[in-house]
Amino acid sequence: MNMLVAENLTAGYGGVDILHSCSFAVGAGEIAVIVGPNGAGKSTAMKAILGMLPLRTGRVTLEGADITGLSPQARVAAGMGFVPQNDNVFPTLTVEENLEMGAFIRRDCYQDTMESVYALFPVLREKRRQPAGELSGGQRQQVAVGRALMTQPKVLILDEPTAGVSPIVMDELFDRIIDIARSGLSILMVEQNARQALAIADRGYVLVQGRNRFTASGETLLADPEVRRSFLGG
Repeated sequence: MNMLVAENLTAGYGGVDILHSCSFAVGAGEIAVIVGPNGAGKSTAMKAILGMLPLRTGRVTLEGADITGLSPQARVAAGMGFVPQNDNVFPTLTVEENLEMGAFIRRDCYQDTMESVYALFPVLREKRRQPAGELSGGQRQQVAVGRALMTQPKVLILDEPTAGVSPIVMDELFDRIIDIARSGLSILMVEQNARQALAIADRGYVLVQGRNRFTASGETLLADPEVRRSFLGG
């Protein structure tokens, strides 16, 4: 079953369409990635899926329910977890306080979820009393992902999760993303590091000039000569 489906999305800014009838889907426990050159419409697609940008055409469903008319906040309550690329932690709050902020929509006990986050990212337990603004870039990204997981989402949406981190940290983050998907959570990710992202993707979407240019499994896209030549450096 597809957990998240975005069908025939057309959206843009002012009178200009950036996204042209694009479709994306991710199944339960799958990793889907959206890649493409700069200016391809990746960020616009993410904003459209999250309800941050009005659609001219198309619809978004979550676990079969149409959420096209919901606000971004209501989509979070419905089961969308979002990790933005920039300004994704509260720098003056401790690591633990950041995680607690992720549980603001919950009315149940969230300690088990916090323990799961600490098990996924052990360094956060060590630094739980430290202000998040004092952490390294990779550790702040772990805090941001952990905070999103505290909402107990059905789908985790990541915007450039490895931007600005070292190759070693990037590999670690991708490993943790795989672990999250194996736990049964669906993941939709926009990523500039296309080769590495497609290597872990169940589904890959290559956007070019706001349109679905290639859609296949990550493995198939990595093996496609045109994709390799045009987008992966040969």
